[in-house]
Amino acid sequence: MNNVARGAFQSGHVGYWVDERWAGQGFIPEALVAVFGHAFDRAGLHRLEISIIPRNHASRRVVEKLGIRHEGLAQGYLKIAGVWEDHMRFGITSEEWAERREELWQFVSDAAVAV
Repeated sequence: MNNVARGAFQSGHVGYWVDERWAGQGFIPEALVAVFGHAFDRAGLHRLEISIIPRNHASRRVVEKLGIRHEGLAQGYLKIAGVWEDHMRFGITSEEWAERREELWQFVSDAAVAV
């Protein structure tokens, strides 16, 4: 979790990465749900955003599996290796977390058993 802003914003960004030898084992969805729990239940944030380069299919699968709301495309959002890259933006609010908390924890629990 980074770029946390307090005051009226009460928001932050989440980024994730895993070495390819550990990919597909459910670590990222579980970690993401744990970050949501900390951000909303303990840190009192209202909103988290996840921004993903459209060609990063593995990262997109994570938010799609978890059903995180897609908010649109931000053109030229972040400069990576000297190139302004578009990013798909996903978001979740504390209200969505409160409504979906048990479902999301159950999803990662079921996924861990399946692996």
